[in-house]
Amino acid sequence: MTTKISDIIACIEQMAPLAYQESWDNSGVQVGDVSQEVRAVLLCVDITEATLDEAIERGANLIISHHPLIFKGIKKLTGRNYIERVIIKAIQHNIVLYSAHTNMDKCLGGVNFRIAQKLGLNNIRVLAPEENYLSKIVTFVPQSHIEQVRQAMWLAGAGTIGAYDCCSYSSEGNGTFRAQVGCNPFVGEIGKLHTEPELRLEMIVPKDKLGRVVAAIHSAHPYEEPAIDILPLSNNYEQLGLGCVGDLENPITETEMLNYIKEKLGVQYIRHTKTSDKLVSRVALCGGSGAEFIPYAIREKAGIYITADVKYHDFFNTENQIVIADIGHFESEECIKEVFYEQLSKNFINFAILKAVCDKSPVLCSYRSEY
Repeated sequence: MTTKISDIIACIEQMAPLAYQESWDNSGVQVGDVSQEVRAVLLCVDITEATLDEAIERGANLIISHHPLIFKGIKKLTGRNYIERVIIKAIQHNIVLYSAHTNMDKCLGGVNFRIAQKLGLNNIRVLAPEENYLSKIVTFVPQSHIEQVRQAMWLAGAGTIGAYDCCSYSSEGNGTFRAQVGCNPFVGEIGKLHTEPELRLEMIVPKDKLGRVVAAIHSAHPYEEPAIDILPLSNNYEQLGLGCVGDLENPITETEMLNYIKEKLGVQYIRHTKTSDKLVSRVALCGGSGAEFIPYAIREKAGIYITADVKYHDFFNTENQIVIADIGHFESEECIKEVFYEQLSKNFINFAILKAVCDKSPVLCSYRSEY
């Protein structure tokens, strides 16, 4: 049985739907025809000319990266920079370029959860839960079909609250309607006002599943035109968001924590605020550029916050409330290759899944940090 590149992409997006990504992001297919059969997949953080050459050499016709190659619109393809040269060469060699960026940052089991696991944290949870992602969907169902519609909504992804699924609420009432000429009403007669005992059925649904749930209602509901209300909620979606926070099983000092990070994450250099012998028991983190979430880490009473791309003045703004550890952008997200590899290897066995060897940080350090 052959596997198409579109099958690989569907597997990644099952874990990290594109609906998760930030509005400014450009995750998804960047270049190429996804209907072709996959030969091999190369996994990387960044797509560069060296990465593309490695894919060609190793026989891969799909590159899955964390960072999108294309962020802004491209008006010309003349090869004037590495982005244009990679696009041209990828097209010439029929290689598909695909990226899963902030959608993979936000999902359960993604970049941040993997860092937390590598650090051995317990009670791992999202640091900055997603806002404005949930809706309440309400429909009105005759009593004879309430279970049929309820089950269909659950199967489509509605009714999950935290660690509980199959959540719903229903209340009794009466619906009124009058079918116009040309209608085919389930109950009632054309041109006559009808009153029907109904149940108001309501559930919580995340944005990425909303379309499927609406379709499920239409499919399972006996009415020709079921009434459906979609109400945006201000509740945070605790199962989705940026960053993580968790607890160490055995607290260690701030200074020891920096060496622990280097050991567990394979980091050579760390930019950090002043440390002491104060014990760290709670750790907050955000892969990539996460300085904006320093207040979230302080709110969670974390002893240290691990991230990247921290600006000079951000180190001052902590007021000695927390240790800031900047481990580098690439270094904080390199574990994405492990995440990609595990997601694909547990679902496919008929092609090679390769981690890019040439995938390196473009930022070089020639100093040694002393603690």
